[in-house]
Amino acid sequence: MDAAHFEKTLTSEVLFEGRVVTLTKDTALLENGKTATREVVHHHGGACIVPYFEDGTICMVRQFRYAMQQELWELPAGKLEKGEDPFEAAKRELEEECGLTADKYTSLGEFYPTVGYDTEIIYTWVATGLHETRMHLDTDEFLTPDRVPLTQAYEMVMRGEIKDGKTIAGVLKLKALLDEGKL
Repeated sequence: MDAAHFEKTLTSEVLFEGRVVTLTKDTALLENGKTATREVVHHHGGACIVPYFEDGTICMVRQFRYAMQQELWELPAGKLEKGEDPFEAAKRELEEECGLTADKYTSLGEFYPTVGYDTEIIYTWVATGLHETRMHLDTDEFLTPDRVPLTQAYEMVMRGEIKDGKTIAGVLKLKALLDEGKL
């Protein structure tokens, strides 16, 4: 599909380079011939996993998120290291955060959580045929895994109680696939 609209990067200056993100200030050529300044957060992306049990429950985690200054319900997920395979990262996060491994993984695709200024892509899978193993959180990671019926998670999304984008996307996509008999 040919793009009807475009912007071309003319210059790019690194303003900040951190452990998780790099911030650039770019000059972009617009389709009308004028230029505009664009601030871009460069992120290596993330991997998200929806652990789905045969009894219709999913494993979610409760975790304090500093940027939002609150504890949130989320699906297990983690940031990718530069060049890391998203599927391997998703399997790692399933074990680290939930203490689970899976027999089968079904891709739910990828999505862009914040397209206006961020390059992050989140890759998502459903994990089924789950087996308990051992959690092993990072030293700076504190969370509590909990099994929640998918119907309850869906209701929490619809009531606005779940605010995390990757969790909203994962819950809605899983429910749609199940409703359509595709999983």
